[in-house]
Amino acid sequence: MQKTIRSSFLCGVAALPLTARAGDGDGDPAAPTVTVTARKAAVARQLDKTVYQVADTPRAANGSAQDVLQATPEVSVTADGQIAVKGNTQVTVLVDGKPTAMLSGSGEERALALQTMSGADIASVEVITNPSAAYRANGGAILNIVLKRNRKPGAHAQIQGSATDQGLWNAGASGDATRGRLSVHGNVAYRHDGTLKIRRSQVDWNNPVASESGQTLQTSRVFIRRIVDSAALGADYALSDADSVSLSARHNQRRSRPLFDVLNETSTGAAATTFHRISNGPNEQSDDSANLSVSHQGDGTALKATVQHSATATMVDKSYRDVFVAPARATDDSHGATRSARRLDQATVDWTGAAAHGQWGMGLDLRDQTDAIGNYQARVDPATGAETPDPATTNGYTVTTTVHAAYLTDRIRRGKWEALLGGRAERMALRVNPAQGGAQTGHWQAFDPSLHLKYAFGDDADLTLAYRRSLQMPDPRDRNPFTTYVDAQNLSRGNPGLRPQRLTAWEIGAHAGTAHLDGNAGAFYRTSRDTVTDARSFAENVLVTSKQNGGQARSAGITGSLDWTPDAALRLGVDGGAYRVVLDTPDLAGPVRQAGVAGYLNLRAAYRVGRDDVALDAHGQSTALTPLGRLGATSSVNLTWKHALSKTLGLTVNANDIFDGSARAYRTDTSTFRRAGFDHFVVRRIYVGFVKKIE
Repeated sequence: MQKTIRSSFLCGVAALPLTARAGDGDGDPAAPTVTVTARKAAVARQLDKTVYQVADTPRAANGSAQDVLQATPEVSVTADGQIAVKGNTQVTVLVDGKPTAMLSGSGEERALALQTMSGADIASVEVITNPSAAYRANGGAILNIVLKRNRKPGAHAQIQGSATDQGLWNAGASGDATRGRLSVHGNVAYRHDGTLKIRRSQVDWNNPVASESGQTLQTSRVFIRRIVDSAALGADYALSDADSVSLSARHNQRRSRPLFDVLNETSTGAAATTFHRISNGPNEQSDDSANLSVSHQGDGTALKATVQHSATATMVDKSYRDVFVAPARATDDSHGATRSARRLDQATVDWTGAAAHGQWGMGLDLRDQTDAIGNYQARVDPATGAETPDPATTNGYTVTTTVHAAYLTDRIRRGKWEALLGGRAERMALRVNPAQGGAQTGHWQAFDPSLHLKYAFGDDADLTLAYRRSLQMPDPRDRNPFTTYVDAQNLSRGNPGLRPQRLTAWEIGAHAGTAHLDGNAGAFYRTSRDTVTDARSFAENVLVTSKQNGGQARSAGITGSLDWTPDAALRLGVDGGAYRVVLDTPDLAGPVRQAGVAGYLNLRAAYRVGRDDVALDAHGQSTALTPLGRLGATSSVNLTWKHALSKTLGLTVNANDIFDGSARAYRTDTSTFRRAGFDHFVVRRIYVGFVKKIE
């Protein structure tokens, strides 16, 4: 009788089901399948990352991916989706270890993707504060979202849904089936999502050359409703005991039609104008991705090759009508839209092998990303409906980014010491191709080393040191050679000559744990050269924001965490940090130096008794420096209750941002203008839902 043992691995995390099958080659009946399942540790600390299991957390059951990240230790997420890891705002978000077009953007684009991604699909979150050379860090920390993939024999399914006021609700279903060497898994989801956004921005400007000054005030209040549908399907097939192939595909689509009524008040000298700028979309976005990977494990080596394609297409309608209050005059109409399409193609090969001193690794990473953006803005004649395009804000361009990289790592174990050495060589090309005019191309080469050291005092105590140097490429939209309409108060203008930022990070830490306590303390130092900062100017009562290199940044601080588990029912945790930031920012009158102290604090509590799970997470971020300005403090407190009505049916209640602490003020002071205001993304609401498991 021939016996075989097959192990399943999911994105580098251990303790997945181990299946043993027995049978002979003569057609005799196989022996019964034996499945041994080990529960994964809630937190797994590795040399270069920390893995947090989130699949069973109450907030994930009917929350979004942003909710899951916000409840993850070491991570700070504001209501508008801005992410920081241990105070570092340069964060790359991956899915199953790979970038996607959907999450390759920044700001509101990435925030929207996380807010409409189901948290029920997430198995774990890997927090990588100082990535090794095996990752393209792009200048900062990494959050890797690992999706669920069940390979237990048989068929399993789960459906969940929740609802709140304002007509918001969501529903989803997921399932998997494993028979023999084939596993199939998939999910579908539908969401009626929405956020109330309240904004205020006041700009006081002066033109010293023309001795002119003025003020613009812009306020708005809008409830943005989104309809989101998504689906995913994947299959894994074991070609042999050592070889497997995986294929997966995902689709997401979002659409909204917000009614914006923005009040604008402008005064220049004795003249004053007040008008409402009214628009109502529609806005649409679709995301698609497909992934094919082949892996081989055996003889102390592991080889994985992956080919991935992802694409995002967006249309933002920027048509509006200006209704004048004072002085009274005829209504102005404008028709406009911004259409963008991002395509990301990637091929990677990762190869690891055992060595006498530990383990070596090497790999190739080939990426090609294309961002095509078209802007259209035209004045509409109210009598004839004829459109006259505005040449200043009607334009199109394509940005192509190509990255070829190779890395080598060497993990060395000797006694109580463990070291991970790495080097990553990258060649990057960036081409900006306007619809009209000549193309501009830039090339950069870099060799980025990484170092991770650990000295173990025992099984539950160690000291660590980490170092990484890397480049951060500019956002393709920041290299737009044209002017883009944003709103009545703002225009944006790209800079095709932007260069990458150069970042360096050091981190030291100490960890110790007992049966009921687990604590960490650390310190970091980060520097940035050729830092990309905003370059702002005023033209015809409108603020024009561009980008420029030339800034420098330094930050140093301390971080710490403590988790206490007095018994199996209660878990308490806290993590936070305080750091000093120094920014050197170019301004019209010369460089400006700012320095200040900032910090963050996260609190966690979970209690399980009988059929009830109760979890609370609270977060606070202090005032922080920005180039030539500041961001105000923000906070949130979230409470989740999950009650098991039966072995397969559960009730969930999610109370988000109980005290409505999401409003965040901002201020910018330059030699020619002062801007102050706030953004309030109201996410305070209570979701009531259910989770039904089908075995």
